[in-house]
Amino acid sequence: MIYRYSGRSSIQLPVLSLGLWHNFGSVDNFDTATQMVVRAFDKGICHFDLANNYGPEPGSAESNFGRILRHNLASHRDEMFISSKAGHDMWPGVYGGNSSRKNLIASCDQSLKRTGLEYFDIFYSHRYDGVTPIEETMQALIDLVRQGKALYVGISKYPPELQQRCYDILAEAKVPCLLSQYRCSMFDPKAKNANFQIAADNGSGIICFSPLAQGLLTGKYSNGIPEGSRAARATGFLKESQVTQERVEAVKQLSAIAAERGQTIAQMALAWVLADRRVTSCIIGTSSVAQLDSNLATLDHLDFSPEETARINTIISDPALFF
Repeated sequence: MIYRYSGRSSIQLPVLSLGLWHNFGSVDNFDTATQMVVRAFDKGICHFDLANNYGPEPGSAESNFGRILRHNLASHRDEMFISSKAGHDMWPGVYGGNSSRKNLIASCDQSLKRTGLEYFDIFYSHRYDGVTPIEETMQALIDLVRQGKALYVGISKYPPELQQRCYDILAEAKVPCLLSQYRCSMFDPKAKNANFQIAADNGSGIICFSPLAQGLLTGKYSNGIPEGSRAARATGFLKESQVTQERVEAVKQLSAIAAERGQTIAQMALAWVLADRRVTSCIIGTSSVAQLDSNLATLDHLDFSPEETARINTIISDPALFF
């Protein structure tokens, strides 16, 4: 495994972290989930990314991770960096899904109970809700650290016009923002262009999610929408309408470059995100140990030649591809 420092801190994270957004909930196979977590740790992935609403059912990914940790990796807790987040809808009522102090502190308490942990290594505000004052949300994060419920704090998906204010409040309280989490892929460069440098200038590490554009950058949709795939489901984050001809054609062109590099398109897409040295880590989601191992093989070839970079940039510069 390769490790990078998170911003201007002494914390090192693996360049590939395991996310439990999908495939670790109560509807998923627990034995497979266990095998993936244990395999990831054995291969050097010490960072596991959770959120209070991950499932389905919401909360079940945290509960399952807690079971896996207790029964398989309990003696390795101090070798692991475990994160969780709060801010999206989690429970009924007006306090169950926003960026308020009440939501964040209650959510952290619930998440600690579900996982069985005494503290999180990092706890994030999962989103800016458009209503709660930034000062209130950041103070809640500061207090979670001072209460011993989190060692570090982070922000996720905050718009660039609010990032600096977050960093300033946290820095003034001497609880600096360790990580800023953003969606980033070849088909989604918005954060790369708008948020990354602000984070880097403030000493915050950057961690990216959805590097494969919800599966589009795996090649699985090159010949239609497979039954059981994310785009085929009635609910989910990849819609059938997003599997456009332009994106399918771009994936075919990118796959040709990947083949020349001796990689799959998914491996090249991960390497592309990590080629930005501002990025501390990239969160991968997996559905099997075999897929996890395939993603880990990305590390065998992370560098791009100037010619490869130019060819890739030509393909992905079309705004029709962007999410």
